[in-house]
Amino acid sequence: MTAYLSQLFDLPAYIINAGLSSIILGIVSGLIGTYIVLRKMSLMGDALSHAVMPGVAISYMLGINMIFGASLFGILAAILIQFISEKSHLKSDTAIGIILSSFFALGIILITQAKSGMDLNHVLFGNILAVPNSEVTQSLMVLLAVIVIVGLFYKELLISSFDPIVSKAYGLNIGFYHYLIMLMLSVVTVSSLSQVGIVLVIAMLVIPAATSYLWTNKVLNMMVLASLIGATMGIIGTYISFTHNLPTSATIVLLGTLFFIIAFLTSPKNNFFRKETKYEN
Repeated sequence: MTAYLSQLFDLPAYIINAGLSSIILGIVSGLIGTYIVLRKMSLMGDALSHAVMPGVAISYMLGINMIFGASLFGILAAILIQFISEKSHLKSDTAIGIILSSFFALGIILITQAKSGMDLNHVLFGNILAVPNSEVTQSLMVLLAVIVIVGLFYKELLISSFDPIVSKAYGLNIGFYHYLIMLMLSVVTVSSLSQVGIVLVIAMLVIPAATSYLWTNKVLNMMVLASLIGATMGIIGTYISFTHNLPTSATIVLLGTLFFIIAFLTSPKNNFFRKETKYEN
């Protein structure tokens, strides 16, 4: 497929791979990021994106797919955060900070001490211009899996995101859907490593969804718009970084930040440019 598109548009194969990766990453980020923003779990998402690092290192050392190790450590981190919050007087943000830093530090040690050719900078910051065909295929499979899961559990995820108490009253297993989102977040993080890296993947999850939230009132519309924004900032950011020799992941994130600033200033929800009319009796 990449070879065909490369010949069709007369572009190098790595540019086609970068474009496809940008589109896939943007769509999947919009889907998962919508729930991250609605559930006010951005800090948790940041923790999970860093906590998968030991799983990535161990998977690489064992020669298995990184998705398995990362998913295991992502779920483990979510369980530990929940356990610390429930069994102590510490607030959840403190538990998140402890687990995030601990797992991230462990991952750095494992990667630097392992006798392998694994590049720490590649894991942290990614390089979308060097994505091989195999990783594009893997990202596409992850996207399809996320679409299927979101489609199957759309109503349950929607209800549990807005009102957990009512969800419990209706008999929904809140814990199951919480950890389901954590699992999807861990898998998406791993599939995004080669594109934007661990450090900036949370930006791809939060910025498009937050930008979309400012202009929509329906969850489905928010998902669609967030996916479009994510894909757009990925494609344009990749092009700008390629033509101006800039770090790709950082360029994508800064472009997304620009989109957010524009949406923040022009959103009807914020009313920055709408003058309030005063009525006198």
